[in-house]
Order: sequence, then C-alpha cells, then structure tokens
Amino acid sequence: MHALELTKPVVSVAWLSEHIDHPDLIILDATIKKAASDKKTKNADYQIKNTRFFDIKGSFSDKETNIPNMLPAPEIFAKACEDLGVNNHHTIIVYDKHGIYSSVRVWWMFKTMGYDNVAVLDGGLPAWQKANLPVEDSEKAKKTFAGGNFVTDFRPNLVCNAQDILSEMNNTDTIILDARSDGRFRAVDPEPRADLKGGHIPNSKSLPYTKLLEDGKILPEEELRDIFKNFNIENKKLIFTCGSGITACIILLAAELTGYQNVSVYDGSWSEWGQLKGVPIEC
Repeated sequence: MHALELTKPVVSVAWLSEHIDHPDLIILDATIKKAASDKKTKNADYQIKNTRFFDIKGSFSDKETNIPNMLPAPEIFAKACEDLGVNNHHTIIVYDKHGIYSSVRVWWMFKTMGYDNVAVLDGGLPAWQKANLPVEDSEKAKKTFAGGNFVTDFRPNLVCNAQDILSEMNNTDTIILDARSDGRFRAVDPEPRADLKGGHIPNSKSLPYTKLLEDGKILPEEELRDIFKNFNIENKKLIFTCGSGITACIILLAAELTGYQNVSVYDGSWSEWGQLKGVPIEC
C-alpha cells in the first residue's frame, strides 16, 4: 500500500504543492524538445523542487532501433528507474516544461510497465510558475540518488506494433486516432523528419492532441467526452498514434479520464510507418 495514493491520472499544482515534501513522492521532469520546433524550451534552466530528470531519449528509450523514443525492454526500464532512485512504493508525479506534452508519455510508460501510482502534473512547469510556486536552478540542483529496486510487470495490451496495425486497421471494431496536426495527417504539411512519407494509416481518424488541451492543461472531462462522441468509439478498441509515440499518449490520457479502457499506443507511430516499405498510406 502506498502512503500517498493517487485517485486520478492528473494532479493539480495545488495538490503537488501540498504534498511536495512527502517522503514517498518522486517528481520527474520529462521535458523534450518538440519535434517541429527549433526554439529553446521556455524556462529550461528551472525546475520544481526535488525534481529528477527522466531522460526519454536517453536511458529510457530503446537503443537497438533508429526509431525515436521507442519503449525500452522492461529490464532496461527497471534499471533506469533504479538509477533514479525510484522504488515501487513511490508516488510518481511527472511534468514537462511545455505544459502537457512529453510528461504523458512517461505516465503511459509506467502504466505499460505495470505501475499505476503515477500521474501527470496538469499544466506542467508553466502552471506551477503561473501560481507563483517556487522553482530552483536545474543545474545547481543536480544530484545523484541512492539506487532503487524497481520491479516491472509488463502489460503488452497497452502497446502495439506495425504488425498489429496491419491486422487492426480494417477491423470495424477498432478505431485508430492520430494525434498529429490535420495538415500532417492529410499530407499538406511536411513531416518534421525529412525521411518520412506524408499521409496517414488507412481508416485512421485525425484527432490533433492540441484539441484536447487549453492553456497547456487537459480539458475538463465533460468536454473530452463531447470530443470523443464525434468518433463513434463506444465499445471499440482504441489505438493511438502520432509522430513518434509522444502525443498519442495525450489522447490515451484523455480517453482514460473519460472511462475508456480498451486502449493502446502504436509505439513506432509515423516515425516507423512513414518509412516502412510496402505498408499502405492514405492522404
């Protein structure tokens, strides 16, 4: 039993401020640069107190593939958690410096590895600073941590691969939702990775992740329900995809908040599908 239990996959800055000194709390910064942006992340030099950096593109990605951000093997994930001092009794709060962006990927990764006592900070660092809550210098606050003892319990139902997509894309009981912009979905805007074709997976539907957010925060649950109603997804299997497996997780978070449970993320997403030979693509 965790001493600090979470009841939802999202917490407010007020909740985090109230519990920030709890001995079982682990705060993770999961910030990465946005794929389509060359700008330096705003407030990159600051962090919430007691933050540990979760390196999505480094120790927490599969180094055996050229596809970015791919989920590492459970044993690799567990070792990287141990290096951060994360144990299975901890309550984990993840944020990023964009608002809600890459933090949700980390929430999904922990869920996929069998760990549920994890949540996303709604609005991330911008919301924290907007509330005039204290920050510290990221560089000066760097530290090492006593090794943890993290144990995984991999849930394969939360992740799918290209073969699964080929099997499911014509299944009327499955809906594939694409979190990229509508322009990229329709191949009228270029992909940020020059080696990728334009277009989308056949029979997939466009749901840009930005439509689920306002001012860097996830929309209220009632508004999320209204959005999902437009896609006729009741009693369907839901697969979420995007550019590289990051923003697909935002749609999955929204789906969980509104009660959908038969969900998974196409881990390779368009970074894989857009370079595969012989797979169908629509524009």
